[in-house]
Amino acid sequence: MRYRTTINGQVFAFEDLKQVMAVASPARSGDYLAEIGAATAQHRMAARYVLADTPLQQFLTEALIPYESDNITRLIIDTHDAAAFAPVSHLTVGDFRNWLLSTRATTEALTALAPGLTPEMVAAVSKLMRNQDLVSVAKKCSVVTRFRNTVGLPGHLSVRLQPNHPTDDLRGVAASTLDGLLMGAGDAVIGLNPASDSMPVLGNLLHMLDEVIQRFEIPTQSCVLTHVTNTLELAEAGAPVDLVFQSIAGTEKANLSFGVTPELLDEA
Repeated sequence: MRYRTTINGQVFAFEDLKQVMAVASPARSGDYLAEIGAATAQHRMAARYVLADTPLQQFLTEALIPYESDNITRLIIDTHDAAAFAPVSHLTVGDFRNWLLSTRATTEALTALAPGLTPEMVAAVSKLMRNQDLVSVAKKCSVVTRFRNTVGLPGHLSVRLQPNHPTDDLRGVAASTLDGLLMGAGDAVIGLNPASDSMPVLGNLLHMLDEVIQRFEIPTQSCVLTHVTNTLELAEAGAPVDLVFQSIAGTEKANLSFGVTPELLDEA
């Protein structure tokens, strides 16, 4: 497929879909450090014109990162649901934007469609949308989770409480936790970013947060945001783990820099 357009007599050509996606993005310092950002605002708009005319099907035939060299690409392609994708498979990215903003894109339709979309398709259409558009579509998405409480119901806002302490002092963390709870925060999760990777310290934090939740019968869950391997080890040792945290990325190379693989995440 050729990626090119003409604006005011100037021809803008792009090497591949990956370059179109990069140039169509809003200006970001990281993109310019990587030397992949748009040269001018006109260059960016040209990429968006090209992206709008790109068929969604193209993302299934032209992987941004080669299938052979990236396990995340393989995971996306191998688990793609063609039947779920069928209702929008004939659309371009621009047409898909219009569909998402229409009354046809109901909560039920979006839920059924989700397994048929790849992350690249979603990223592409978001580059053509204003903040108001994104809010409008997000409002129609339904993601409800349940553990000790229910999160994600329409008309409800849940808040994370983050009682960090520079030395992971248990009394300091407990004081911040109670302070936040008294202000109505923490119903989504009491999520602590520890200063240490010490397993005894992490275990003590988990036990303390669990004691607070159990003693006061708080309908919430806790999470100590350490590396997934630490959390798995703590769970095996009997620590009260509610939620497992791990930073992840969209490529094999980036995930390896985090020390994670799909197999490790499956175990978690």
